[in-house]
Order: sequence, then C-alpha cells, then structure tokens
Amino acid sequence: MNILGISCYYHDSAAALVQDGKLISAAHEERFTRKRHDPDFPEHAIEYCLREGKISISDLDYIGFYDKPMTKFDRILQTYLATWPRSFPSFFKAMPVWLNEKMWTPQTIRKKLEYEGPILFSEHHVSHAASAFLVSPFEEAAILTLDGVGEWDTTTYGIGRGTSVELLKTIHFPHSLGLFYSAFTYYLGFKVNSAEYKVMGLAPYGDPKYYDTIMKHLIDVKDDGSFRLNMDYFVYDRALTMTGRKFARLFGQPRREQESAMTQFHKDLAASLQKVTDEVVVRIANHLHRETNLSNLCMAGGVALNCVANSKVLAQTPFKNIFVQPAAGDAGGALGVAYYIYNTILGNPRPPSMDHAFLGPSYDDNFLESFLSEHHLSAKKLDRNELLSTVARLLTEQNVVGWFQGRMEYGPRALGSRSILADPRNPENWKRVNLKIKFRESFRPFAPTILEDRLGEYFDFDRPSPFMLFVAQVRDDRRTIPAVTHVDGSARLQTISRKQHGLYYDLIGEFERQTGCPVLINTSFNVRGEPIVCTPEDALTCFMRTDMDYLVLGSYLVEKRSIPAGVKDTSWQKAYELD
Repeated sequence: MNILGISCYYHDSAAALVQDGKLISAAHEERFTRKRHDPDFPEHAIEYCLREGKISISDLDYIGFYDKPMTKFDRILQTYLATWPRSFPSFFKAMPVWLNEKMWTPQTIRKKLEYEGPILFSEHHVSHAASAFLVSPFEEAAILTLDGVGEWDTTTYGIGRGTSVELLKTIHFPHSLGLFYSAFTYYLGFKVNSAEYKVMGLAPYGDPKYYDTIMKHLIDVKDDGSFRLNMDYFVYDRALTMTGRKFARLFGQPRREQESAMTQFHKDLAASLQKVTDEVVVRIANHLHRETNLSNLCMAGGVALNCVANSKVLAQTPFKNIFVQPAAGDAGGALGVAYYIYNTILGNPRPPSMDHAFLGPSYDDNFLESFLSEHHLSAKKLDRNELLSTVARLLTEQNVVGWFQGRMEYGPRALGSRSILADPRNPENWKRVNLKIKFRESFRPFAPTILEDRLGEYFDFDRPSPFMLFVAQVRDDRRTIPAVTHVDGSARLQTISRKQHGLYYDLIGEFERQTGCPVLINTSFNVRGEPIVCTPEDALTCFMRTDMDYLVLGSYLVEKRSIPAGVKDTSWQKAYELD
C-alpha cells in the first residue's frame, strides 16, 4: 500500500511517502526550489518521494492533505468580518490567493499530479498529533500540539493509544502561543515563520525584566496553562503585521528595523518572552499529566521546535519520556496525515519508532565523480578509513569542513548528512563560522554533536537527543568545548549512534581518537537566508561562496586552495539575500 502525504500553502511545504507502513521518503519543497520556507505545492518533493519509492502516481492508494482548507477559509472569513473594516487590506491581499488556489486543493492535486484516486483531508492539529504519536516508541502517550494556527485550533491536547489519536481539549485562534512568539519575533526585527529560533538563541544574553509586563498586559495564563491574549496589543487578526503602535508604546520603543543594532533591551525582551513561553508550556504539560496520568508525552507543532521549552517540560513535569518528531512544524504534517490514514483510519499496525531523519535524496560516488569531472574540479578519492582519519585531522588543524554524505535530513536541523563541521574546543571557531561562513548574527549559538555513549561525560542529560530538540547544560568539569557552549552554559544537543549514521558516528569517534574530544560543532550546510543544501551542486555553490576550507562529497575531498581562480569567479559568487 502506498500513501502520499502533502503539506503546503502556508510555509515549509513538504511531502512524505509511506509504503506498507514504512516511511520511505520525506522532504521539504524548499530544498529543491532553493526558496526558503517555500509554501507552494510541493511538486519537486512529491517527485522525489515517488522516485525513492520506485513508484508512479498510478501506484498510489491514497493521497492525504494535512489540513482542511474550507474550514480554514471559514475561520479567515469570520475573522475578517469580526475585525472589519480594519481588516480590509489583509482581506484584499488574501482573497485572490484563496479564490484562485487554496480553495481548490483537491482539484490542484488531481490536475498537477494527474491523480484519480481517493484524497483524504485531516485536521491540521490531528496531523500534528499523528506525526508525533504514531511514529513514537510509545504504545500509549499524552499528546500536546502547539503552533500558530491550523483551521481554528492553536493548541490541543489528547491521548494516543495503539493506532488511535484522540484530541480532547483545544484553544482557538486568535489566542495562540505560536503567534504570540512570532509577534515578538516581528517586533524584535526578525522574520516571522523563519527566525523564531534566533529569538530563542538571543534570550540567554538578557534578563527577563519584562516578564511581569507581559503577564500583566499581554497574556492571561491560568493554572492549567490555558491562556488568552489581549488582542488590543496584537494586530495579526486584522492587519498585515503582527504588532501595532500600542504594543510598541507598552515597551517604550519602536519595532527594531532589520539589520539594525541589537541592544540590551532586545536581549532582555527575548529573555522575558522565553520565560513566559516556558511557563505556559510547562503549565499545560503538568495539567495534561494530571488529566491523563500517563508517563509518556508526544509533542508537535512549530512551538515544539523550541528546544528550551521542551527541556523545561522534561525537567519540570512528571512525564518520564518525551518524543518530539524532527519535522515538528508544518512540514511534519505530510508525515502525520500519511500515517493517520494508514494507522488510524485503515487500522494497520504502527511502524517501528522513528529514530533518524535521513529521508531525503542521496548521491553515490559514481554520480559525484561525474559531477566533479563536469565542473573540472580536482578531488582526492579516499577509502572509508582514509576519509575518516583525514577529515578528523583537518578538523584538529582548525579547518572548517562542508560534510555532504548520504540521505538529506527531514526537518529544519542538519544532523550529520548536510552539515558544516568544526572543532568545538577552539572558541574562535564560533565567531569564524558565524560571520565568515554562515554570514549570520554573532550571537547565534552552535550545536554540538556528541557520541551517544559519551553523553553523560559532557552534559547533564540522561537520554539520547537525536533530533537536536533539547538543550542541556555542559558539565562544569567539561567546559573544554567553548564553541558550542552558550552564554548560559547550555547547548542545543544532538546525540549520534552508529545505527543512525555510521559514517558520521565514526568520524566523531576518529576525532576523539586524535584529540580526546567526542564532540564536533555541527551547523547546517547553508548560509543565512538559504535552505540547507540538497544536491552536490548546492553544496559546491555554498562552499565556493564562503570561507570553508574543505568540502567532502561522499568519498571525495575537495580543497578550496586547489580550485583555480577562474572557477572561483563564476556566477556562484553572488551576494546573499539576508532575512
């Protein structure tokens, strides 16, 4: 049985293919189009998923769509009517897109894919819930979903048992923790639905001085975590922006302009926002535990990508185990609706738990050899042991390496297949990779990847974190990895096992053999404003535009200094569009 899941038309469009219960492939559309957070119909991702599954459209038994467009349209119309006439500019911009495209999702699917079979639609938060629970290791678990908004829901909780997913309680738009966080993201001068993680990274530089102001004026939080926003201060329900003049007057400063100076005020506000967010999520989770008395929790939705809040739930609630699916945002809805059809609607047995996210395209050495030859690039082909020892040595010599191996990751994090790697022991690598390679803000932290079996020696954390969705404190006696230690002593942690990615695991093992350190800097193979690289062409382009020293494509090692000057001056050398 072949089931294709699709998510699109808001942000982070994606597709996923489930074949006889096995997740064969899943990918974001942005990786193929090079348009970050691409919201369009995921034609390229679908084409890849079918190719990976060795099937055609005619072989599909079902296509699932991750939300219900007409229910969402009803919410949008009711919201515009309730806030009329202030909502007219937003209404005028949104209606053509809905009337020409989004309302016709079934017809679009049939036309673009030439598909004649059944199309099933799941509610947005059901897709989120299914994406977390049905691929989790738990037979029974509480489920918590938090995001901006689906159709009407913004926050839900429920229970998963066997193949059943049941949502019990919900909070409706416009009261949304995701939009609350995005409003501050906008006010702080960052891009909404793109840069919320920057706000999370900025927070440790500040003090939560505005916590009381936020709790008094902007959000009313009950003991059970339910909340209401004071919509006098937010305008996203009626305008093309997130906050207005009243919000700015509350904090005594205008909205920060993009790329302008970051002051202590902005850092303190980010810290205050994160504290409020942590408290809301923890209160909901504690209430959910009281309601269900279950020891396992599954989380999904864009807010579940906030690894600081996730870690607070782990530390401050009775839940013993937490599973967060790696593509917890809207992209994960494609996976969720596919499994909801296969497991919940059709009653088929659940798959093994999802223990890795390597579900995208891969390129073998024959392809890579032809690619390098086509671009007239000299490269050394190394066997496995030579590759590991050479790359580990280059890292110890303080080179920065682009690492392109195996299948691309699903979700927003690079986890060892499309990564930029460096030595975490050198504090200068933090600045160098941020400013000269990633071209991003200097305050942004880097994540460490550590061998799973060495975790407890370096971090105060007692379980694997394969998807980089939790933070952990670096142990006081192991402050030897400053390039991945944030200002508050924390790190956004990734653990790796040989089963998940044998080559990457063994590279870190070889680095440890040479240095005594089982940790590497791991940041996504891209620069600010662009998606993670997908193809060898993407990787080479990114490599040529930055100060990376070496590029590893499969078994091939490319040295920047060996590339002729004429090649360096090709059309690859263009300015990056900042976000």
